[in-house]
Amino acid sequence: MGKKKTAVLVGVVVLVVATVAVYYFFLKPSQPPEITGSTQPEESLMSEMPLQEESIEPIEVELNKSDELVRKLVEELSSHPALAQWLMTDYLIRRFVATVDLIANGESPRRPMDFIEMDGDFQVREEDGQVFLDPAGYDRYVRIAAVLMSLDAKGCAILYKRLSPPIQQAYKEMGYPDEDFNATLKKAIFNLIETPVIRDRIYLEKGVLNYHYADPELEKLNPSQKHLLRMGPDNMSVIQAKLREIARYLGYSFQDLKSAD
Repeated sequence: MGKKKTAVLVGVVVLVVATVAVYYFFLKPSQPPEITGSTQPEESLMSEMPLQEESIEPIEVELNKSDELVRKLVEELSSHPALAQWLMTDYLIRRFVATVDLIANGESPRRPMDFIEMDGDFQVREEDGQVFLDPAGYDRYVRIAAVLMSLDAKGCAILYKRLSPPIQQAYKEMGYPDEDFNATLKKAIFNLIETPVIRDRIYLEKGVLNYHYADPELEKLNPSQKHLLRMGPDNMSVIQAKLREIARYLGYSFQDLKSAD
């Protein structure tokens, strides 16, 4: 299959939340996988440490000239070298907004995040006539999880608030003149947080063009959740933990996120 371009959930810029993959996987297993953890964020995790918005001064910057400023500000959130490499692309705020909007609607964010290239090939294993995701393939996403783990969650939340004017402008340009992007962000975060973490084998069935998840419950997940699931339980847990931390700083409660669904 060669190298595949992929997407990172909820943006690499400003919030930087990831999902990754090129193919989808669905349909019925011979034995169900173990699902660990809650599929919904706990209220105690989602309601602490909100930012004091009156102390955050928004940045008024022209959207078409914002890339240089965004690169400088985002690089302050982490010293991981891969982040600086990702930020070399252009239209950063527009990519972030498009990525969040797609995830909020359960769609694949591959296109706006196509500048991230994965190393290695997609891997499956077969034993006794059954095909399942090869856990060795999860290593392809370790670097992405490491970047996300390195981010300053409070800094991400503050930067999102400071860049709210150009972010809202980009959202307006996408065809949402009267809608608040913050509600879309809440929905996107909840969409990823409620994705179940699978620590058992994930069985697959071969379709005409792609593999599909064999478990009907996994089949019900939307494409953005399936992308996240494919990263593997450890990488996925890192991403969800970072999302919860950022959500706390943004003041999102469980009810906020649930109502955004």
